Amino acid sequence: MKSKRPLSIASAVLLLCTMAAAETRQPNIVLIYTDDLGYGDVTPNGAKAGLTPHLSKLAQQGLNFTDAHCTSATCTPSRFSLLTGSYAFRQQGTGIARGNANMVIRPGTTTLPSLLQTVGYKTGVVGKWHLGLGEGEIDWNEEVTPGPREIGFDYHFLIPATGDRTPCVYLEQGRVVDHDPADPIKVSYGKRIDDSPSGKERPDLLKQMWSHGHNQTIVNGISRIGWMTGGEKARWVDEDMADMITHKAVEWIEENKDESFFLYFSTHDIHVPRVPHSRFEGTSGMGPRGDAIVQMDWCVGELMAALDRLDLADDTVVIFTSDNGPVLDDGYVDFANEKLGDHDPSGPLRAGKYSKFEGGTRVPMIVRWPGHIDEGTTSDALVGQIDFARTLADLTGAAVPDESLNDSQNALAAILGKPTMGRAHLVEETYAGLAIRVGNWKFIPGGGTRDNLGPWVNIKVPKGGLMYELNSDLGETENLAAKQPERAAEMNALLEEIKARGHDRAS
Repeated sequence: MKSKRPLSIASAVLLLCTMAAAETRQPNIVLIYTDDLGYGDVTPNGAKAGLTPHLSKLAQQGLNFTDAHCTSATCTPSRFSLLTGSYAFRQQGTGIARGNANMVIRPGTTTLPSLLQTVGYKTGVVGKWHLGLGEGEIDWNEEVTPGPREIGFDYHFLIPATGDRTPCVYLEQGRVVDHDPADPIKVSYGKRIDDSPSGKERPDLLKQMWSHGHNQTIVNGISRIGWMTGGEKARWVDEDMADMITHKAVEWIEENKDESFFLYFSTHDIHVPRVPHSRFEGTSGMGPRGDAIVQMDWCVGELMAALDRLDLADDTVVIFTSDNGPVLDDGYVDFANEKLGDHDPSGPLRAGKYSKFEGGTRVPMIVRWPGHIDEGTTSDALVGQIDFARTLADLTGAAVPDESLNDSQNALAAILGKPTMGRAHLVEETYAGLAIRVGNWKFIPGGGTRDNLGPWVNIKVPKGGLMYELNSDLGETENLAAKQPERAAEMNALLEEIKARGHDRAS
């Protein structure tokens, strides 16, 4: 038998370098960002057993946070802050974006994905975007740019805004999927652009009735916010949306399994319209909203199964969280209130989406990284999505340019479950202003905010503000501002200082 030839010196060096690179490869990062999911909507935080089995498994394998926060009680500003590491209130035009809004994050901005690109990561975003696209009047029949590519994503497959807003099409790498040049798309958020019946005019054409707003162009038997003509072949089917984006996410992981990758997977569930696939109908016993939670959990399970199948689970940091707190009736008659039963979407917290109370921004958050994070653990550290950008940059060795990620702090110790109190303070934002957490204290300045989960109650906040000690009063029932005016004044002064100085980086 002929003996094998010995390796040349060059081949041996190449082999050693390849082995060393494999050993030092940065971890993959999968960030699963859900929509309108409340703190109490998941089984690890008290929801009924079996509602979210895949999230229960994820929590059993990792770290569940009980005091984790998005930065805003509405979606667009939370997404802006997560990716840029800057509070959205610092930039005009970061409120809830219209379906034809232009890019909210300016091209060239240092972002989480752009930082990861500098250290060799492949980056992709799949799912709900809602951060605007293009500049000027958008032509949906041509390549739409700027978009995710201009802020650090190599690949994108998008729901451009939300399911209840036109245009009701998918966008892949800047172009409408299944676009037919003979059936051009036009979108308007002002003047009506055709004479097709609207949801307001023809409710008999709808398979899900609107309750307020959401009564303009009809797509797939559901009326939306905004007007749209054309693109009949390209229009999505709501029932297939979760399957579509999950397939695209798994496909992208498979294509990039041999390189370090960052996937931002943004589900549409459980945002309205809640129209889960027929195989999930009736699975929750709570109507479409509950069934959409089960569907969202299935999406999580599919991604986890893909990581297992590709032998990537041990090399991947998985972060699961939500863009804001829960809401029930948010524009469609889907019986979210009537079929709620004893389920409490906010758990022990007060209010939800749109509110300055804790239910607006305190959201589910689970982190799994086998071998680095202890299994089945819980943390009460105060953590915020505003810190994801700097934390993950530190984890991967990406250098952060000066004057970027202005409000993002390195929270790696907290994310890994090390003993820590987390953030010393955290700003919470709504469309109606700001609130602040300092340790276990919460302060809401004078003005107003929403209460309940829809239909809402508008709360008038007294001039001296509302202040709560959350260790003993998590439900925010006893206002201590008048009893401890000095503390309230200090918290208000800190909030004003953070607003004025232009950054909230740790010194």
